[in-house]
Amino acid sequence: MYRVFEALDELVAIVEEARGIPPTRSCIVPRGDVLELLDDVRDALPGELDDAQDVLDHRDKIVSDARTAAETAVTGANEQAEHTITSAREEADRILADAKAHADRMVAEASAHADHLVASAQEEADRVVADGNAEYEAVTGRARVESDRMIEAGKAAYDRSVAEGLAEQERLVTQTDVVRAAHAESARVIDAAHAEADRLREECDHYVDSRLADFEETLTSTLRTVGRGRHQLRSGTGVPDYASEFRR
Repeated sequence: MYRVFEALDELVAIVEEARGIPPTRSCIVPRGDVLELLDDVRDALPGELDDAQDVLDHRDKIVSDARTAAETAVTGANEQAEHTITSAREEADRILADAKAHADRMVAEASAHADHLVASAQEEADRVVADGNAEYEAVTGRARVESDRMIEAGKAAYDRSVAEGLAEQERLVTQTDVVRAAHAESARVIDAAHAEADRLREECDHYVDSRLADFEETLTSTLRTVGRGRHQLRSGTGVPDYASEFRR
């Protein structure tokens, strides 16, 4: 490019120094020198200028072709985008439907399992309560029979002691000292009989109370187990193991 500017400067100098032709504005320049400089300019110009001129000559066609290609690409991209969006929407609807069906199935299974657990827990609780009531009735019945037997035994011992005391009193009624001793012995025997009867009654009451305490503990453990199971069912922390509670 430097040679181009240099040749142009030389052409300008030749034209400025050329001799004029009066009365016109024309001048006489050396043809050979000018042609040689013009050849130098043409040789110095890069070939890209010719390519650029060709591009300029075909600019409208290139722009038109580019616009057509761009419109085609945009149309294809829009069609592809619509197809992709439609496919994605259909796939999302299918996945959503599958997820909803799976969730409904899981909820139904969980509800059925919870109902089964509640029914099993209720049956177990009813069985435990029934067993406890039966045990209570059996223990109470045995305690009542034992209490009645002890009371009857105490009464028999008391009556026997009273009868023996009365017989001894009658035998010794004529003797003052003996009578007093008999009265004392009779009173002692009577007091001993009362004490024995009270002791037997106290032992009976203690036995009944201990059996009732055991039954109360069993019922308390059962109610605590049922309450824990209900809490686990409501909170969903797991399936309660009632059998492990009763194995303790």
